[in-house]
Amino acid sequence: MKPVHMFVTSWCPYCRQALSWMKEIQSETPEYKNIDVKIIDEEKHPEIAKKYDYYYVPTYFVGDTKIHEGVPSQEIIREVFEKSLH
Repeated sequence: MKPVHMFVTSWCPYCRQALSWMKEIQSETPEYKNIDVKIIDEEKHPEIAKKYDYYYVPTYFVGDTKIHEGVPSQEIIREVFEKSLH
């Protein structure tokens, strides 16, 4: 299982929606509950955010690979979780 890094900001409505969907999807799919998701607020931790190549939030990396950047969907979040598992 690969770790997931999710980059967010506190003021981003898409980030809040993605976080809500993540909880919902994890409650529906038990194997997703054990995925290590590190949620990084780029405003609170710019030193971490600067190490990754992205522009928009939310952005998902699985390991070192960027999976999605920008407005998410439930399908994209499932894809992130699946890539973490496999």
